[in-house]
Order: sequence, then C-alpha cells, then structure tokens
Amino acid sequence: MGSMEDLDYPQLILQYNSGFLVSKVMFTACELGVFDLLLETGEAMSSDTIAARLGTSSTGMERLLDACVGLKLLAVELTQEGVFYRNTEISNIYLTKSSPKSQYHIIMYYSNSVYLCWHYLADAVREGRNQYERAFGISSNDPFGAMYRSEEEMVKFMAGQNSVWSICGRDVLAAFDLSTFTQIYDLGGDFFNDSIPEAELYILSKILHDWDDDKCRQLLAKVYNACKPGGGVLLVESLLNEDKSGPLETQLYSMNMLVQTEGKERTSAEYSKLLEAAGFGEIQVKRTGKLYDAVLGRKQ
Repeated sequence: MGSMEDLDYPQLILQYNSGFLVSKVMFTACELGVFDLLLETGEAMSSDTIAARLGTSSTGMERLLDACVGLKLLAVELTQEGVFYRNTEISNIYLTKSSPKSQYHIIMYYSNSVYLCWHYLADAVREGRNQYERAFGISSNDPFGAMYRSEEEMVKFMAGQNSVWSICGRDVLAAFDLSTFTQIYDLGGDFFNDSIPEAELYILSKILHDWDDDKCRQLLAKVYNACKPGGGVLLVESLLNEDKSGPLETQLYSMNMLVQTEGKERTSAEYSKLLEAAGFGEIQVKRTGKLYDAVLGRKQ
C-alpha cells in the first residue's frame, strides 16, 4: 500500500487525469508549425514574433510555448529584451517535418483521427467494436471504415508508420539472421482478395494486430501456401507480456485496436499459436525493447 502522504496527494492519479492535455499541447504545436519555424530561423524568438509569423493570437501562443517548455519540447532564454524560445534537440530531431527521423505525420494522425475516436472508448468497451461510425459517420461496411476516412488519410497514416519504422526498423530486421532468404516480399495492399506471389520470406509489419483471430488464420494460411519450402514469415508487432501485465505502450495500442479496428495486440504465445495453425514451425521470438518486436516462423 502507498503511504498516507501518497493518498493525501495522489500525484500519479493527477498525472493520468491530465495526460490527454499533454498530448494535445504537442499535437497543437506541431500542427501550427512552432517547431518548424524555430528550426528554419535557427535562432530563439519571442512569443509575439512566433505568433505573428504563424498567424495566431499572442496570448494563446505564449501559453502554448510555456507549456512546451514545461514538457521539455522547447527551451527558454530570459534576456534584457524579454523571453525567447528555441527548440530542444529532441524537438529538432523528431517534431520538425524536415528531419529524417520526424514523427510529424504519425503525430498528426493521432491528433486528427485517433484522438477523436478515443472520445468513444467507453462505447467501444461496452460494444466490443470500433467507433469510426460514431466519430466520423462512416459505416463499418465502407472499404476505408475499419481504419481510414479517405484514401488521403490512409496515405498520411502510411507516412506516419514509415516515420516510426525509421527509429525502430533496424532493431527488428537485426533480430534474426535473414541472410539465407534471397526472395523477400513485404505484404501489403488488399491481401485478403489479391493473390500473394511466391517468395522465401514474407514480412507482415503491423498487419495482424488489425484483425481478429479468424482473419489472421485465414491470411497466414494464404501466406503459407504461397511460401516456398524452407521459407518463412516475419511478424513485426508490439508484444504483450505473457500475463498481459505490460508493456503499457502495447496495452494502450491494444485499446486503440478496439477503438479503430477489429483486432488487438497479442502475446508471443498467441502469435505462435496462429502461426502453428497455419502450418509454420520453428518459431522464434525476439523482443527489441522498442515499439516493435519480431516473431519468425518457418515452413518445413
């Protein structure tokens, strides 16, 4: 049990209560172009100057900048001329559009789509289905209804996924020795209806978590039939602990799958069971310690 002091001032509860406020501050600063402007100018700027350059109110921008300082996304300099703001290193690298490791696109997808869907999380829990219809008026029968409002949104989402891959992909691909595979196919597109070409290794990156177990078994069986003997399949997913006690990021992703798709995040044992049902064996699991983990199954 916590101490009486913890109970008198439940800091953890208060932090959780305001968690969405933190996210929205970062989303808004990215959307308005704060970090891009400060990178382009290469110098610290006053809140009035930033507001004028970005076309916002001075009072609103000053409060947004101060909140970003508190989040360590901006640094502040107090001079005789006044208060000036500049990017921190982490913002230059991950929050500006021009950076090779920019997370801007995935952040905007979270702000414009995920954030709105999570307003209906309680409904998703009650009903056990995604909330796109409530959030955006999209029927579940719509071809984009499971994840996207439009093809444009889908393209933005894929750009966001690529940005996350830029900081996690190397660890996944280094998880196993894949040098024996010379013919590799990265599965994408309408894989339930389209044919799958023959290859030695199939990469399914963040695909299975979108679907229920029946759809996963259907897809993996299709991959198995197309796979050359001695080939395999590499699953790139965020793995839950076997007792589902964590990691927290993966638990939250699984909640997001409830709100946005028909899928869920799974344990390594659950993915192994799906692979075995399709015919794959010699299953290996590698946790990277980052967002994505790797599961490799082989066709005998």
